Amino acid sequence: MRVQRVKVLMGFVILGLLVIFVIHHWSPNAPTVMDDQRRLNSTITKLLGRNEQLKKGETTVPYKLKEITARNGCVCNGDAWHLNVPFGDLFFPRVGAEELQTAFSAKELEEIKKRRRHEYNDFLLRSHTAANLLIIAEANTPLQYPTQGVDVQPKKSTLIPGLALKMKSQSVYRVNLTASMGTFDVAALVGDVNVSGDGKMQMILSSPLLPALNRQLQFINYTNTIFHPNTADIVQFGTDGYQASFTINIRHELIPKLYDPGPAGPKGEYDISRLVSIATKTFLRYDKLQDLIDSIRQFYPTVTIIIADDNEHPKPVTGPYIEHYTMPFQKGWFAGRNLAISQVTTKYVLWVDDDFIFTSKTRLEKMVDVLESTTLDLVGGAVREVTGYTATYCHIISTEKGGENGDCLHMRRGFYHVLKGFPNCVVTDAVINFFMARTDKVRQVGFDPRLARVAHLEFFVDGLGVLHVGSCNDVVINHASKIKGMLPWGQTETDKAYSKFRYTNSSNQNALFYFKNHFKCLTSN
Repeated sequence: MRVQRVKVLMGFVILGLLVIFVIHHWSPNAPTVMDDQRRLNSTITKLLGRNEQLKKGETTVPYKLKEITARNGCVCNGDAWHLNVPFGDLFFPRVGAEELQTAFSAKELEEIKKRRRHEYNDFLLRSHTAANLLIIAEANTPLQYPTQGVDVQPKKSTLIPGLALKMKSQSVYRVNLTASMGTFDVAALVGDVNVSGDGKMQMILSSPLLPALNRQLQFINYTNTIFHPNTADIVQFGTDGYQASFTINIRHELIPKLYDPGPAGPKGEYDISRLVSIATKTFLRYDKLQDLIDSIRQFYPTVTIIIADDNEHPKPVTGPYIEHYTMPFQKGWFAGRNLAISQVTTKYVLWVDDDFIFTSKTRLEKMVDVLESTTLDLVGGAVREVTGYTATYCHIISTEKGGENGDCLHMRRGFYHVLKGFPNCVVTDAVINFFMARTDKVRQVGFDPRLARVAHLEFFVDGLGVLHVGSCNDVVINHASKIKGMLPWGQTETDKAYSKFRYTNSSNQNALFYFKNHFKCLTSN
């Protein structure tokens, strides 16, 4: 009698759970992104718990940390030594280090830290999806499944390739599939296979015949039901005693942004005028800007030149294939770059400073050839100073995790390797202020308009992981002479005014690195 009452009680409990389940899943309210994230977080928590269980079996094995790795985060250290000889820094560049929080006073630093921590946590929530989760594949020998490469568009369906079960003989073979952001169904039915959960987030398949079950697994269809334009669903795939996980990427197909290059020349040469626009930013130096325009016209008479101008009293800059855009006074260097590049309608944009001079070695065709023939997004050239010294200014950029106080940004002069097929070109992370780039990729990164007068490498820091960068030392542009303007007796009123606005300290850059990029330290040489 007691057993009977327990059975009745358990029946009511199960019935109650079923009612709650039906009410929840048949609710007319559309699920929100927050619901989606909560469901996904639950799956992630389970996976992390299973990973921790794996670790527990290894905790009794002794280990010893290597001294070089026995620290909790990056440190801000530069070179302690310094060779105090003439031109020592030129031949033996010293690595310096800057604590970026010194850009703020002690009074404002704590409030800055608080705001930065809040914004950084929001950034992590926005930018990290299930696709970023580390999933450890246990020894799931019987289960065959795709580890990556399964994509579905939001609210659409796709067949899941590669599902199979490989086990020794047994009376019934059974597998289950569980999703968080979509449902399963079968595109075809196979005899002798029982399918339960069609159209649900969990599906169970069973059969006494393994070949039949595996055939049915070839027709498993996944349909995304919770909209998100770019995320991933973690699918649980299991059988008796075994469990595996894989991701299905939920994202729109990339929409191409194509530029018509026009017909090739009679010898297959590039039509530079249709492929490239030249962009520059000017402030006060109209004489140098005119020298730049004249030099461009000597070699490329029909290439469009786009000029951003934030002078207080702009002067007209006119001529064929010239677009002159004025801005508010002192709007700034990077704001001007944004404006100029926003008006580009060609596939590539060439960035030049307003005091550069084109020569016979400024071969834009070479830059176009590199970009057309490789996967590079941006290629820099070389700048020749009046002294005869030619610089390419290649830099390798890396970051290092540093904990709650921020990460470390490391910049070193150098490159990774020579670009295949172009012996005078190398692959790097940052180049000099003379470069050609794919217009859409530059717009994707953008230029922070808070950097008003002094900035350059900040663009490449923002583009790290987005831009594939190269540099060629055989495409050379000349730098107008600065010697006269640097001498006190040779400076014009324009030179004096320009120097007043141009040369400032780096506190603005350090403040942005500290807050916007969550860095605590910059090391460079």
